[in-house]
Amino acid sequence: MRYYKLSGLIGMVVLLGIVLLACEKSDIDRTFEGPYFVRFTDTTLTYKESYSKPIAIEVHNVGPQLDQPITISYTVNGTAREGKEYTIVGTKGTVVIPAKSSKGNIMVQLINNANNILESTSLTFVLTGVQPNTLQVGFGKENIIGKALTLTIQDDCLLGGSYTGSGRVGTKTYATSDIGITSTDCKQYLLSNWNVGLINLVVVGNSTLFGFNAEHPTLTFIDNGDNSLTVPSQANASLGTNGALSGTGAWNPRNRQITLNLQAKVRIAMIRDTVTTYRDTTLLFTQTYTPQ
Repeated sequence: MRYYKLSGLIGMVVLLGIVLLACEKSDIDRTFEGPYFVRFTDTTLTYKESYSKPIAIEVHNVGPQLDQPITISYTVNGTAREGKEYTIVGTKGTVVIPAKSSKGNIMVQLINNANNILESTSLTFVLTGVQPNTLQVGFGKENIIGKALTLTIQDDCLLGGSYTGSGRVGTKTYATSDIGITSTDCKQYLLSNWNVGLINLVVVGNSTLFGFNAEHPTLTFIDNGDNSLTVPSQANASLGTNGALSGTGAWNPRNRQITLNLQAKVRIAMIRDTVTTYRDTTLLFTQTYTPQ
């Protein structure tokens, strides 16, 4: 009696194992069912209109690399105006994934028409077809996943954006790129790095003038609305104890350059015969910021 019960139990375990193996094999088969497909890598992107570099909207092949190019067609529509707020670099409506590659890019160039009206526009890209036809567009129910991407273009203030700053210190001219200028009200602006050419200690003879505690010290300036700028007096720890910064400036509407005439109040350390004394002084220097 016990023998038969044990045999029955063993039989049930074996049968259950066969069922589980069958389920696992079925699941594996479903996971790797084709066809392979192409899709957008992202679903949303957001850039300010002042972004000056071409934007790469990536499309990739979810599958083995092919020995031939993959040609994908797409449509684009939305509230952004072509030719006034953006342009498509290359052939509009077609993106190619090169042979033996997994990715291709739709290149979008934004046009900065900053007018101090802070609104946003958008573009929606939709993949519509692919060759070779062994591939499909998107996946999931009705192939909706990865099929569309929305690019939001945020309006920027008139003087906002990325700049290259240049300045002269002594007999040398210095330049720094990727300097950001931002504003939330299009009146008061924040400049992310004004110490162009002044990053290291400035030394005259055996006297150390000043150094910077911050790698990218900031300043604020005000757009007066008539192409003139004001740098209100502002404390700046980067200039040392009692350091302050102020000045004037101008914006050139033709080339969008910003010129700042700055006054930096600093404390000079006078070192003579190992004795250090201090005195306050004002340094005058001019900087130019050119849109990238």
